[in-house]
Amino acid sequence: MNSDLGLWKRATENLKGVLNPEIFSNWIEIITPVTIRDNSLLLAVDNDFYQDWIEKNYRSFIQDALVAAGAPADLTVRFEVAAADAQRPEPLRPETAREVAPPKKARPKTGASQEMSLNTAFTFESFVSGPQNSFAHAAAQAVSKEPGRAYNPLYIYGQTGLGKTHLMQAIGNYIVQSSGLSVRYVSSETFVNDYVEAVRNNTFTALHARYRSVDVLLIDDVQFFCGKGGSRDEFFHTFHKLYMAGKQIVITSDLPPKDLKDLDARLVSRFEGGLVTEVENPDEETRHAILRYKNSLQEKKLRLNEDVLKFMAQNIKSNVRSLEGALMRAIGYGKLHETVVTVDMLPEVLKDQLSYEQRKDLTCAEIQEAVVRYFDLRKTDMTSDNKERGIAEPRMIAMFLCRKLTTLSSKAIAKAFEREHATVLHAVKTIQARMQIDSKLADAVKKITTTLGRDASELAP
Repeated sequence: MNSDLGLWKRATENLKGVLNPEIFSNWIEIITPVTIRDNSLLLAVDNDFYQDWIEKNYRSFIQDALVAAGAPADLTVRFEVAAADAQRPEPLRPETAREVAPPKKARPKTGASQEMSLNTAFTFESFVSGPQNSFAHAAAQAVSKEPGRAYNPLYIYGQTGLGKTHLMQAIGNYIVQSSGLSVRYVSSETFVNDYVEAVRNNTFTALHARYRSVDVLLIDDVQFFCGKGGSRDEFFHTFHKLYMAGKQIVITSDLPPKDLKDLDARLVSRFEGGLVTEVENPDEETRHAILRYKNSLQEKKLRLNEDVLKFMAQNIKSNVRSLEGALMRAIGYGKLHETVVTVDMLPEVLKDQLSYEQRKDLTCAEIQEAVVRYFDLRKTDMTSDNKERGIAEPRMIAMFLCRKLTTLSSKAIAKAFEREHATVLHAVKTIQARMQIDSKLADAVKKITTTLGRDASELAP
């Protein structure tokens, strides 16, 4: 094959379209292609940390991107730590594989250390409490009044769109306004990116000052730490430092601590040592109350009638975010058409959401059957230990579709495949990424989705 920059350039373009921009900047742009020899591509990185992290987390993405860019399927990828700049192996060039390398360019800032501000709209007053979230609401209020003493850490979990982040930020807003204590709110992804910056620039003193000197640390979506060694260890030591100093820690996740299979057992133990509380989907009465509250915040001429709110509460059940979206769509429709929205209009105004809510629930068994039929496999292949690609890949596709087309938890899906929860997470992540660079795979997934009576748009990240 032609050993020039073309292959690597095409592969990285594919990866750029698949990966988060910060991840691409942090982990892919730092790679220097060196040479292709004996059907092996040699890639250089700056240090052992990068080499270890990329091999563990991004090798499969790189391999798939290379194949999609035209490389032989059996091309192997090897990583090595580059020598100092003066001795660094020359990168591949279009004209020749051994041309002198250009001077190393400074890398742009990724923005990883930018602060995440608390949303002042997220207060306890604006959180509508019902039977399904009353305990989490009360616990959050207790923590905000006695940070570091009431419940520490406070761990809030639940499905997307049910108010976990609202409660967390309400704690932060209350503490800032009532006590003046220092509060830092970040997502776990931001923490990881800050850690990467500290490794790259040797700025651990600044990193520790940022996270270990606060009175209250709010970490959103802690499941993002699963499987990440260095940043996970950094978070553990930060957690321990704050906890021993009596500082308040609040954590949210889409899973209870015991289901964080790829997270360090020490962290899981610390989480379970505090108060663990779940935010669940609200019942109809609470959904109605949420709509009434949100509706009351609108201009009087834009507010919806009570019968319209009742219809929404009865029919939009998936999560609070969808409920609020339906409200705003109906208000927007009335404003645009200068009309009073009635119940008779809602089937048309909200047809997409209502169709989504009213459709027949798929089961894992139905999805497995559709995948088995498409790939001409046996039903037992879905739960077997066979790791041949012709069986393992369809099994991963089935897990991906179960996650995308049902409301089942990852734990329930794992049970249907006789697998661990972490296996399902890996399958979903892998298939989602490969669909962006492998058109044949994407086409198969979309065709199976259609046979199940669902739209391919439901597969979006």
